[in-house]
Amino acid sequence: MKVYLKFSFFCLIVLYSNVLISQEPTDCINAVTACGNADITLDVNGIGTQELGAGQNCSSQENNSIWLSVTTVTSGTLGFTLSPNSRSITEDYDFFVFGPNVACGALGQAIRCSTTNPQNAGLSNNKTGMNGSETDTSEGPGASGNSFVRWLDVNAGETYFIVIDRPIGNSPFSLEWTGTATFSEPPTDESGTSGAALDVDSCDEIAPFTDETTEFTLSNNTPSIIGSQSNVSVTYHISASDANIGTNALNSPYTNINNPQTIYARITNNSTGCFELTDFQLRVSGPDFTSPSDYILCDNLDDGDDKNGQVIFDLASKNSEILNRQNPADFNVLYYTSSSDAENRIGALPYSYYNTTPFNEQIFVRIEEVSNSFCSSFTTLNLQVNEAPEALNTTLLQCDEDGLSDGLTTFNLNQAEAELTGAAANRTLKFYTDAVRTSEVNGDAFNNTSNPQIIYVEVINNASGCIGYSELTLAVTVTDSNNAYLTFCDDDGIEDGLYNFNLEDASADILAGLPANLDVVYYQTFKDAVLEQNPLNPIYTNTTPYYHIVYARVENANDCYGISQVFLYVFPLPDIKTEDLFYYCLNDFPETITIDAALNSGNPNNYTYNWSNGDNTYATQINEPGIYTVTVSDGYNCFKERTVTIEASNTATFNSPAFDVNDVSQNNTITVYVSGEGIYQYRLIDENGNTVKDYQDSNIFDNVFPGIYTVSVKDVKNNCGVTQSDVSVIGFPKFFTPNNDGVNDEWKIYGVSSMFQPNTKIKIYDRYGKLIKQLIPLSEGWNGYFNGKKLPSDDYWFSVILQDGRIFKDHFTLKN
Repeated sequence: MKVYLKFSFFCLIVLYSNVLISQEPTDCINAVTACGNADITLDVNGIGTQELGAGQNCSSQENNSIWLSVTTVTSGTLGFTLSPNSRSITEDYDFFVFGPNVACGALGQAIRCSTTNPQNAGLSNNKTGMNGSETDTSEGPGASGNSFVRWLDVNAGETYFIVIDRPIGNSPFSLEWTGTATFSEPPTDESGTSGAALDVDSCDEIAPFTDETTEFTLSNNTPSIIGSQSNVSVTYHISASDANIGTNALNSPYTNINNPQTIYARITNNSTGCFELTDFQLRVSGPDFTSPSDYILCDNLDDGDDKNGQVIFDLASKNSEILNRQNPADFNVLYYTSSSDAENRIGALPYSYYNTTPFNEQIFVRIEEVSNSFCSSFTTLNLQVNEAPEALNTTLLQCDEDGLSDGLTTFNLNQAEAELTGAAANRTLKFYTDAVRTSEVNGDAFNNTSNPQIIYVEVINNASGCIGYSELTLAVTVTDSNNAYLTFCDDDGIEDGLYNFNLEDASADILAGLPANLDVVYYQTFKDAVLEQNPLNPIYTNTTPYYHIVYARVENANDCYGISQVFLYVFPLPDIKTEDLFYYCLNDFPETITIDAALNSGNPNNYTYNWSNGDNTYATQINEPGIYTVTVSDGYNCFKERTVTIEASNTATFNSPAFDVNDVSQNNTITVYVSGEGIYQYRLIDENGNTVKDYQDSNIFDNVFPGIYTVSVKDVKNNCGVTQSDVSVIGFPKFFTPNNDGVNDEWKIYGVSSMFQPNTKIKIYDRYGKLIKQLIPLSEGWNGYFNGKKLPSDDYWFSVILQDGRIFKDHFTLKN
């Protein structure tokens, strides 16, 4: 079936009261007309009048149903596939087809129907419908059938009723038309072709003016929607459901109930009943505006009181923000104390407005068109008065510490911050020498010009920018006290430059030469000493490593007599490496090695040394293993001790026996046995001086070819030297080739020399036991001749009696 138009009924839920039963598509008379071969999406819920009688419905009746009317405009086949939105096999849809051209009161027998239950029938899905592959025209109920029947062969102009019923489940469905027959085309919304906009904007000109409702003439959109189409009518509806069913058409003019509100237009072909839906927006709006941000000012002294929460606002300064770049000549922006005044345009406020509600007040804004004052919009404006920060008067007392007893000195005015601000956070101070606060001075370092002197202060709240005002009185005392010094070596076990001082140890030096009955209190900072805040515990650990200053306030009956500096010195211990390990080669005795005090930093000449062997120099010479200590001292009598451990090392000594040789085997091995104070590695060298096995940690050599070798043993603990010894590995070749090519031309025993097994006896026999040759071990070997004649290739036997008593008998091959 060719699809001409995509047209869907979205979620048509049949949930109306009994009064509207006759208008619902749950009955034949109100069947939904299917047009344009569009896919359909619908829901079903309940029935109107039960219209399916016995014998015409595949043994079922209406449960939750909807009626469709289909009129074909071309001949062909008519089929469809119905798919529940839920894939659950428990969703069960049935259908019934009546026609062609039957009346609602005389439907007759259903010409197609299916009431198969997909779950009972064991089907793999819950779809149903009519198609060309089926042969039956009805099936069901329950487990009977596969939910599909044969589609219809139809002629142009025929009308059929299709009843969709859901006996079990709650899922909506979609229906896809199949086959070749086509339906009537619905009318269309031609406003898009003409470029006409259907959305309607209107000012609220009906009191009350802020309810966002007014009258709209919906029929003004009808000509644009119909366009050039004939025999077409348009009705307007509040919902898509009403428009689909064609019920509850709206009157025009119409008063909106929401803002914005969507209106659904039903475009109906009066001949075919086919219809299309379109929608547009109704919007009630006045002039465009931007909601203004809060208007925030600080409480000030303009009205003589900076604590009352009232100031003068320039309301006109908000106009440009509200109009947001619109031409101000086109609008009036008016301000009122109530919404009703704003709606009724009564009692507009002056632009220069003194708020009547302290600190926070909401006023109402009316934005109206100059050309039509009834076309207006409304918003609110919050007037906020931030409190001026607390600002307190106080006195800053300073000792005269500049060396001149003239009552003039340098003040850090910020030391009075806590007293000026009431210890409030997030405050900034500004200082002035004049009462009108125009001559600002640097608060970090201010030299007073009189004693006492008043400084005028602004206390600024950094969050709001609001300002409070106070006065700071500067006063100077002209007495003085002594500075003192406390020094210690950093010998508390942790070399971090910190030390636990008893500050009272400095009191005697501070008070030396001063009158009696003075008190001393210690402070972390000069400010604390001046302000007498945060006194220190006399048992005090410095917070700045090695060099730190605290302050001692000397008082006479709580008046400042003087402020002294107490210098805390923590002298670092000599920076040395406290432990070391070295080795001494015993075979080098009596040669000496040098060990020293191992300074990591500093000049060695700035320290003294005391060695455990009696030396007093930076370095000392030793030639014996043992433990040596040195005490390193600096000019402050701070010292640290270094311990140097000297361990012995030596060249290796071969044991007796020195070797364990496993030879004449598949895997010849040499195990080396040495002793000594060193740590050793082992190397194997053949009799031609070639390294066979390079230095290794293991004392075992494996897979050694027979022959004479030299074993080298070196000390790697302290590189004290290398010792060597020879070793023999006995072996017999399996063949020889006396062809004078320089390779295997003689047969002989490997591993025998003048040093190793020189008295070995060797006899060679042929296969019949005849003695062919008796070899001298140190000779070149047998060349394959007997009595001057070359013997043939064959296996020959030998008997060997080694000097150490071992006897070997075996055979070898002569290859010519």
